[in-house]
Amino acid sequence: MPFATAAAGRTAPEAERRPLELETHGIRRTDDYAWLRAPNWQEVFKDPRVLDPAIRSHLDAENAYQAAILEPLGSLREALIAEMRGRIKEDDSSVPASDGEWSYGVSYRQGAEYPRFVRYPRHGGEPTVMLDGEREAADVSYFSLGDVAHSPDHARIAWSRDDKGSEYYAISVRELETGEDAETRIEDTSGSVVWTARSDGFFYVRMDANHRPSRVFYHALGSDPAGDRLIYEETDSGFFMGVSETQPGEHAVIHVHDHQTSEAWLIPLANPAAEPRLLAPRETAVEYDVDEANGTLYILTNADGARDFKIATAPVNSSSRDEWADYVPHEDGRLILDHLALKSHLVWLERRDGLPRIVVKRFADGAEHAIAFAEEAYSLGLGGTYEFDTNTIRFTYSSPTTPTQTFDYDLESRERRLLKTQEVPSGHDPDAYVTRRILALAADGESVPVTLLYAKDTPLDGSAPLMLYGYGAYGITIPASFSTNVLSLVDRGFVYATAHIRGGKDKGFRWYEAGRREHKTNTFTDFIAAADHLVAEGFTRYDRIVAQGGSAGGMLMGAVANLAPEKFGAIVAAVPFVDVLNTMLDDTLPLTPPEWPEWGNPIASEEDFRRIAAYSPYDNVEAKRYPAMLVLAGLTDPRVTYWEPAKWVAKLRERKTDGNVILFRTNMDAGHAGASGRFNRLEEIALIHAFSLHAMGKA
Repeated sequence: MPFATAAAGRTAPEAERRPLELETHGIRRTDDYAWLRAPNWQEVFKDPRVLDPAIRSHLDAENAYQAAILEPLGSLREALIAEMRGRIKEDDSSVPASDGEWSYGVSYRQGAEYPRFVRYPRHGGEPTVMLDGEREAADVSYFSLGDVAHSPDHARIAWSRDDKGSEYYAISVRELETGEDAETRIEDTSGSVVWTARSDGFFYVRMDANHRPSRVFYHALGSDPAGDRLIYEETDSGFFMGVSETQPGEHAVIHVHDHQTSEAWLIPLANPAAEPRLLAPRETAVEYDVDEANGTLYILTNADGARDFKIATAPVNSSSRDEWADYVPHEDGRLILDHLALKSHLVWLERRDGLPRIVVKRFADGAEHAIAFAEEAYSLGLGGTYEFDTNTIRFTYSSPTTPTQTFDYDLESRERRLLKTQEVPSGHDPDAYVTRRILALAADGESVPVTLLYAKDTPLDGSAPLMLYGYGAYGITIPASFSTNVLSLVDRGFVYATAHIRGGKDKGFRWYEAGRREHKTNTFTDFIAAADHLVAEGFTRYDRIVAQGGSAGGMLMGAVANLAPEKFGAIVAAVPFVDVLNTMLDDTLPLTPPEWPEWGNPIASEEDFRRIAAYSPYDNVEAKRYPAMLVLAGLTDPRVTYWEPAKWVAKLRERKTDGNVILFRTNMDAGHAGASGRFNRLEEIALIHAFSLHAMGKA
């Protein structure tokens, strides 16, 4: 039995049971581990030292236990870190993007965890370092950069940092001539800024006490942030909010949205004192996003039944949907994901038959053409440009076997110019690997795409271990992209599989609709169907499958562990959203009200309560056999709070009937994204890989 030797004589931590009686809609239940939720969680996000000592003691005990069990794998983990680091070009740099007389980019020094933000004279010259992330991170255990935005006059940058992992960002302003920051910082923001046209101030979003972006402010340079002018306040706690700008830099856009409804307000960047103007009032289940060109708004929307989205136009001063006219009509099965308006062209990213492509339409005559690739599975990213009056866009391409390539593309000549190919210093031979896209049949007859990567010499006789990854929520599509870290498993004989299950938009918007709210269980059964198909086709056996997912994909892990534990040899659940019912009943938590459209509102609806209760992983743990598990959390995580996995692990340990190990690790210095730094994060990946290799008898 994996881990048996290391676990011999060691007792796993047992959380104290403190029964809390709960009643909702007349339905009674008991939560034995509710005490692990810190009542002062808001304060913990900002200062982890104030965590209740009893809770900290339990998390420390769990960390010590998993460290002891995995200690024999220390050499393997070090080897994995070394080889994954060997695939990273340490002194790497991006291809600079031009804006006016300057070109802006990112570079890394040899051995640096964090990037430097640099700029070059557009027509040649030495770079200037605007911001050195390594230097800024020197005095903290966690560091994450939010925005680094240069002003239109190129005289300064506004930049933001999070040093707790809790996603509260502080904004600073730096004079590029002196390299010095202004004395004042703006605390508790979402991190993004939009400069005015005159470079004399910027718009930003502040988080409220419950970690929700709720108010847009304007900051005039040189003023006290305490006096910043409130531009817009969202009073409905069910909506997220952000601020961006249109491509020509004419307007700031205040985005207000949940997972099915959106609204936008425009502010002219030449006149920040103007009142924001509503583009179209929010309507339930109507989404829209806006860009502009030459006095016309280009609106990506699902209005009027355009399930897979269309692009409409409207006058720049429009304030009603009645003024919208179709420009790129809706086509069922063609999902438009993003759009970019330039002076002479409209560009959009779409997905057909599960594969992405970029489409270009010339304003002058309506001529269209597409940029596509021939591999069986691949990923495209539309990078855009700082500039508006240009015929050049930038995009990225990769596949599971092809390292990321960066291209500039001329929209008129259609010339595709390769600027950079991701370098793998330790070497990479694409011909040594196989990428495939197969289809698994779900119980209701739907076909579930599965992307595979494996070495050419991997035996396909059922003996190979296989990692099956899934997410399946919020309409997020998992791209078929290149990952150097996955190669550490594939080179050791693993098949790496990604199940493109319902809940994402891999097969259009209907694929998302069929995996949310009342259809949520399709996500779980699709994943199980993928496992069944991979076994039936001889890629692996059930006991050779390691299932992996994080966040909402961690909920997937908890659900399939309850539904079909016998079909997985091990499970890795990172920051898993497993206490779904209790979280959706707690409207003080940051994401709960905005997430009701995704999962349902169990406070208002008994039907929603019963439906969520029927699949919520924590609420459905049973006295039965479960596979070995590795569970990861972050103490300051505002998205999936640490107590969700802590409670789940405690309940699993209490009820399961097997001797399989459950390891639980909380990063006490990080949040949802785990460790910061490009090399530090390799330690967590190596932990997952070592666990998986050992669980499959490969270490």
